[in-house]
Amino acid sequence: MLERVRSVPEGFVRSYGDVSPGAPRFAGTVLHGDTDPALPWWRIVRADGSLAKGARQRALLEAEGVPFRGERVDMRAARIP
Repeated sequence: MLERVRSVPEGFVRSYGDVSPGAPRFAGTVLHGDTDPALPWWRIVRADGSLAKGARQRALLEAEGVPFRGERVDMRAARIP
């Protein structure tokens, strides 16, 4: 699962379900407890494009050029299939 997180390129996102099919909450638990500063946790968002870590996560995504529609990531434009 962590390799899937690491493989998300700058400027794109995946959902928790994308990195842990069938167990998206497990992905959230693993990312919450991981302390690797090189792990791009901010590129993993909820399936509807909403953010689990709020303003901090949004700032990191915006710095990478991830498009938003209101408060949510524009999943049609930014999601890696």
